Amino acid sequence: MKNILKILVTPILQKYWFADLIFAIMRFIAGMLLALSFGADKFGMPWTPDGQNLNLFEVSAWFPKDVAEYGGIFALMPVFFAWMGAFSEAVGGLFLAFGLKTRIASFLIMCTMLVAIFMQKWGQSTWGMLPAMGFLWLSIYNLYLGSGRFGLDHIITNKFLKS
Repeated sequence: MKNILKILVTPILQKYWFADLIFAIMRFIAGMLLALSFGADKFGMPWTPDGQNLNLFEVSAWFPKDVAEYGGIFALMPVFFAWMGAFSEAVGGLFLAFGLKTRIASFLIMCTMLVAIFMQKWGQSTWGMLPAMGFLWLSIYNLYLGSGRFGLDHIITNKFLKS
């Protein structure tokens, strides 16, 4: 079990620290954009304009309906898949930004972006698919390399798994 955890958490370090820094900057910006701009939109807001209190952890009503329109398994469990998509974008984006459990977060983001490209954006212009494709490419890269030396995974690996 420890070996599996070590493989999932231990990042691949680049030869020069500057390369890891560049990759960390890209990872941070993309993760924060994904979490704050894409993932957060799929959850309900805690306050409505008229001041009524809403449940923060309630998925927005439009998103499960959108997911159900994909058909197949998505129509059977639209709320579950809506939660998974919102979670992987919001929480996975934050994990990606800070380099925490980077490979797991990248896998979830990769799956979500594949669904977004083929089930929602397919048939639109390439320009419409570009955000999902960009996050997909970044998630594939981070799935392989992990967080690099500028992420929490590197700190966790050095502190707890090396001993």
